[in-house]
Amino acid sequence: MRVLVVTAVPAERDAVTRAFGAGSRVREVPGGEVHRAGPFDVLAGGAGPAAAAAATALALATAPADDPYALVVSAGIGGGFAPAAPVGSLAVATRIVAADLGAETPDGFVPVTGLGFGRDTFLPPEALVRDVAEATGAVPGPVLTVSTVTGSAARTAELLAAHPGAVAEAMEGFGVAEAADRFGVPALELRAVSNTVGPREREAWRIGDALAALTEAFGKTAPVVESWTRHDRLDRHRD
Repeated sequence: MRVLVVTAVPAERDAVTRAFGAGSRVREVPGGEVHRAGPFDVLAGGAGPAAAAAATALALATAPADDPYALVVSAGIGGGFAPAAPVGSLAVATRIVAADLGAETPDGFVPVTGLGFGRDTFLPPEALVRDVAEATGAVPGPVLTVSTVTGSAARTAELLAAHPGAVAEAMEGFGVAEAADRFGVPALELRAVSNTVGPREREAWRIGDALAALTEAFGKTAPVVESWTRHDRLDRHRD
């Protein structure tokens, strides 16, 4: 069993594969190509939850029957909520949350679950989150999926009020988790922090440093997920 990693853009995909040397193309899927690197098959699926969900679903649906995926990881750079996740740090999701999926009302934002349908949260495997955090030094906490990147102090405050303890925001995690769930595969989200969530100050972003941190993180994550997938295989065999 292997692990599918879905990033938004090729630069993030390449940061993951650099942890193991150059990744080699193993197969094409509609809209992209999968690169094999260590225990990971890495796909740049596009920006935003819709593109991420579509790419993840296609990769899972076309996976070789004799080598299925045991885990899907949404990975890349993202914004960190200060002071919990400063620039250059890593964040691993204890909850993958669709933070802007819902409706605006006169009384404020109501999540889709408050409207009586859908879901807005996925829970990664608790033990895996703990082990990845220990191996990489990542800060564990809710990671928010947004379709519009936060750009003001007021919106930052709204998100933290609605999701206490949130450590990061990005644009793909919930889409990846939604697709993985449809295939009965658990999902994880790992982010390297390139900027602080809040007013946009592009000169303060550290994208290169975040990509380097992502490379280092996946080198440390590999033995954790390999061990976890071995246990998953044994558990499935017992079932």
